[in-house]
Amino acid sequence: MTQTTATSRATVHGYPRQGAHRQLKKATESYWAGRIDAHTLLGTARELRLHNLTQLRDAGIDEIPSNDFSFYDHVLDTAWMLGAIPERHLAAVPDTTSTAGRLDRYFAMARGTADAHPLEMTKWFDTNYHYLVPEIGPGTRFTLDPGKPLGEFAEALEQGVQTRPVLLGPVTFLLLAKDPTGTEGFRPLDLLDQVIPLYADLLRRLHEAGAQWVQLDEPALVTDQPAEVLAKVADTYATLAAATARPKIVVASYFDRLGDALPVLATSAVEGLALDFTNAAAANLGGLAAAGGMPGKRLIAGVVNGRNIWAADLSAALSTLGTLLGLAGSVDVSASCSLLHVPLDVTLETGLDPEIAGWLSFARQKLDEIVTLRRGLTEGRTAISDILHTNQSRLASRAASPIVRVPAVRDRVAAVTDADLHRISPYATRRQAQQGRLRLPELPTTTIGSFPQTQELRTARAALRAGTLDHAAYRDAMRAEIRAVIAEQERIGLDVLVHGEPERNDMVQYFGEQLTGFLATRHGWVQSYGTRYVRPPLIVGDVSRPAPMTVEWAAYAQSLTERPVKGMLTGPVTMLAWSFVRDDQPEGDTARQVAVALRDEVLDLERAGISIIQVDEPALRETLPLRTADRAAYLDWAVAAFQLSTAGVRDDTQIHTHMCYAEFGDVLAAIIDMDADVISLEAARSAMAIVADLARAGYANEAGPGVWDIHSPRVPSVEEIVGHLRTAVGAFPPGRLWVNPDCGLKTRGYPEVRATLANLVEATGHLRARP
Repeated sequence: MTQTTATSRATVHGYPRQGAHRQLKKATESYWAGRIDAHTLLGTARELRLHNLTQLRDAGIDEIPSNDFSFYDHVLDTAWMLGAIPERHLAAVPDTTSTAGRLDRYFAMARGTADAHPLEMTKWFDTNYHYLVPEIGPGTRFTLDPGKPLGEFAEALEQGVQTRPVLLGPVTFLLLAKDPTGTEGFRPLDLLDQVIPLYADLLRRLHEAGAQWVQLDEPALVTDQPAEVLAKVADTYATLAAATARPKIVVASYFDRLGDALPVLATSAVEGLALDFTNAAAANLGGLAAAGGMPGKRLIAGVVNGRNIWAADLSAALSTLGTLLGLAGSVDVSASCSLLHVPLDVTLETGLDPEIAGWLSFARQKLDEIVTLRRGLTEGRTAISDILHTNQSRLASRAASPIVRVPAVRDRVAAVTDADLHRISPYATRRQAQQGRLRLPELPTTTIGSFPQTQELRTARAALRAGTLDHAAYRDAMRAEIRAVIAEQERIGLDVLVHGEPERNDMVQYFGEQLTGFLATRHGWVQSYGTRYVRPPLIVGDVSRPAPMTVEWAAYAQSLTERPVKGMLTGPVTMLAWSFVRDDQPEGDTARQVAVALRDEVLDLERAGISIIQVDEPALRETLPLRTADRAAYLDWAVAAFQLSTAGVRDDTQIHTHMCYAEFGDVLAAIIDMDADVISLEAARSAMAIVADLARAGYANEAGPGVWDIHSPRVPSVEEIVGHLRTAVGAFPPGRLWVNPDCGLKTRGYPEVRATLANLVEATGHLRARP
């Protein structure tokens, strides 16, 4: 392509919310703690939105989104907008006449209160972002509260910026919801006819406010949907498009191919579609061509990966855009999805090797890639030839770097055999050996791994990084914390202890900093849920373990007690899922490299006398491909990577794993194949449903369904925990049940941890004494 007369706009679906220094997190947590008032919190949020507006405008983005901001989660925002507020949260915060009252009710839905448990939380499709699950039952009555989308549109308009409001689409909203009543035969989608008029009303109000385009996100349509749902999609958008007083509508999908929903939307009366042309490029291109294209419609082409941090191949992306010109009325350039899934700005990483920094593209750099591609599409390749040359040089530099391909690592992985993937004996034999070694009571009590990360611990780690605390003093501080954590658990009466992980900043980053092939960032924060942000490491090359990573801390903790102390590791699938994984080889190959490194760590822990080793895989379900046809291949390499990590131990060494906040039904067979001796799972927010699921699936090993939702600040009572345990015992043999929280305790404070663990132990005692 040398010259073209195409017209095109540069746009994005959304931008990171937190600010360069996580201002939103700090302000929100200060509000929760009572250190600032609602007015101050709202002021911080406004400053962040206006800063993003300015940054996107100055970068050259032609059409800027609005309503992509959230104090906690955009699905929760949609439930609030539609009035889908559970009765318990209405009662918990009855007065919402003030701004503070409205905020408090909103946060009650997200975090719960002493008297009202929060909404269930789970993963947003196959990402590590969590959303709050709306509760929609047969009796739900919807009412529109348009304040947020209207207010943020008006706020931008005051700055002279005509934005495109972004809304979660009605079909996806209801498909993500759950019926808390369990009414037989009812699905939240059955209420679609009640929701559509509210969306139509909101579109009318946005039109009156001056909106020209509105984006309705329907990512649920990249999952397998039956003809019945696709018919509802057609009816929904026929109804919304039939309104005369409305903005133009673009329906957005992302994360995968649109599949059978593509011709439904392409032939509908909406004015535009946004599609993912990164990982789903071939499928969506083929689908568009098979549908006869979108003549007269707007296509927002996601040719820059919104979920990974590698610099785009601009030449290849430009070729894709050129192909799309013949398939749509107009083609605009965008990222594949919202940029909230990537860190903010590479230039903040002043400690990175400049060559490696050139391989990367965070949110701010993706804006430049999008604007460059729009220019290349409208003015031709020659207009951006210098940028294309630099881009190709950087891609070549990465491909040729000696840190990317390490022959010794590849030789070792190639030597792995099928025998390395299997334990010496079947579970029944191992169970006897472990019972003889561990001598645990029925319903053993334990925690998932981490204990509260106090300010003192964070300060010590920061001082070590800054060089103001030497390694000996740091080691002494960590040992002191481990001693305190062991003593606390013994006082409470837990059966299997943990060392509390005081030395760990994050369950993936900590290991990434000690493995070759990984790089850590200083400011690469990404939202996981609410005010919880993580810094995913970058997997830039072949992975190996230069030295033991956890053995010293686990062995020291075990020396302090006669009770078993678990060794704690993060599994290979989660190491990939919660990192920015390399895109130059199959993920299964990278997972096997990580698994070999972890296998060495597992065997070193066993040699150090650790009798229980937990290898957490909370991301196994979240990384499951969205399309059923793609899942078997993923599960093959994912299960094999876990087995390779853990299968080398003796029969009397007990292997645990942990998973949280996901829909496990699709991976129950894989959980069985992993062959961990014990699996602990999130269960408290989902009413222990996973226990019955495991029983129905024929799970023969041991399980620890979580009885305490640690993502809520409330302290569950003894009676509440007893209720959870009775539900579990009613569905699963008590001799194979463990008692534990849903997840690690690093985000909680010591007062609530002490109180809840004491309640957990007392509740377990009641069950052990049952007649």
